[in-house]
Amino acid sequence: MHIHILGIGGTFMGGVAALAREAGHRVTGCDAGVYPPMSEQLRALGIELIEGYAAQQMALQPDMFVVGNVVSRARLPDGTPKFPLMEAILDAGARYTSGPQWLAEHVLHGRHVVAVAGTHGKTTTTAMLAWILEQAGLAPGFLVGGVPLNFGVSARLGRLPTDDVRTPFVIEADEYDTAFFDKRSKFVHYRPRTAVLNNLEFDHADIFDDLAAIERQFHHLLRTVPGSGRVIANALEDSVARVLHRGLWSELRTFGAANSDYVADGPPEDFAVLRHGVEVARVRWALAGVHNQLNALAAIAAAEHVGVPAAAAAEALASFASVRRRLEVRGTVTLPGGAVTVYDDFAHHPTAIRTTVDGLRRRLDREGRTAERIVAIFEPRSNTMKLGTMKEQLPWALQGAGLAFCHAGGLDWDAAAALAPLGPRAQVAPDIDTLVAQVMAAVRPGDHLLCMSNGAFGGVHERLLAALRARTAAPVP
Repeated sequence: MHIHILGIGGTFMGGVAALAREAGHRVTGCDAGVYPPMSEQLRALGIELIEGYAAQQMALQPDMFVVGNVVSRARLPDGTPKFPLMEAILDAGARYTSGPQWLAEHVLHGRHVVAVAGTHGKTTTTAMLAWILEQAGLAPGFLVGGVPLNFGVSARLGRLPTDDVRTPFVIEADEYDTAFFDKRSKFVHYRPRTAVLNNLEFDHADIFDDLAAIERQFHHLLRTVPGSGRVIANALEDSVARVLHRGLWSELRTFGAANSDYVADGPPEDFAVLRHGVEVARVRWALAGVHNQLNALAAIAAAEHVGVPAAAAAEALASFASVRRRLEVRGTVTLPGGAVTVYDDFAHHPTAIRTTVDGLRRRLDREGRTAERIVAIFEPRSNTMKLGTMKEQLPWALQGAGLAFCHAGGLDWDAAAALAPLGPRAQVAPDIDTLVAQVMAAVRPGDHLLCMSNGAFGGVHERLLAALRARTAAPVP
């Protein structure tokens, strides 16, 4: 089968492309402005990528067009379609489907699907689970919304199912809508036997009116879990409790709270896992932060449902290497007086920004580097943040940073006013050039430049590193 993927550069659709290619299909695709890590993955797979959505791509004559949720029926100010290829597909009556639907029909059928849902931590927890099952010898399939460093790819088929064996497939279960023609959340297509509800708060203000609307979608996910399945739920979240109260038809395991089935005892870097008060495993690893401790509990609980003992899961986590764009070090430059490190992180929701800053602060403090400063550099790029829905939370999110620099280009709300509670610690820039200049005017030896965005961020990481290197090469006056 030849499939042509519209929106192939997204983390999910790029994963679908990788799975289809591995399954032996011919895969082509189109998108606009694809950036790493998906651009690198597609290139490595030899998948032909066409820039833009021109109607001329109909000449490829694929057997099926697979449509990502970036595609819409929107029109440009001059009245022309924003996605002319989609209009041509509809006019021609060509076959098309969504990414989640194609995945459900061609990959997930017959598998023991382990779906990881939640506002935060989906990518990391999915990668943890895939690594635990891999280390247990189960050769799982997976689709992660990022690139797990232990695997180097965002998706793979894994061991295929047989008539009598449901092999595991771990998938990041996103609540965002499926496509312009299917407004259900992606995860209702996956039919999991094991479902993780890691956390839940308001996000995606472009498609959800309020938190209750998102809770309704999570309830729909629970309706798809069989009676012989298992739901792994974060007992610390009132929103998750409300979802469970709407209806539960499967076995329940909880984690996080003191009276949960799975509890952590100890600091996030070295903690015991208690099940009903009895220590069943110990996690010693390189990750920091209470959020990752909770992610680990969720992964261990879900892995047990697939048949991996808690002790084996904890041992696997000792070698878990996290995911690209999760506090990923992009480079370090040594200046007179100390080094400056540049990080890349996918954080964009205020809670994720605060969690990321706090996680890095905890790591530095643990290493005895309490005097070193975190410089937060971020852009409100997600649809929710561009709408300004959560702008009042930004000062709270950035409290742990010594300085904060915001790329405010294209925003319809006043970023400077939103960040005013931070006083002189916060600066706003209308473009990347100004942003880099502001940071370079303030940087000092020992700083940690934490760049946070769910996009390419204008290549700010390399631009900062280049500016730092130029400073080391400049003659001393």
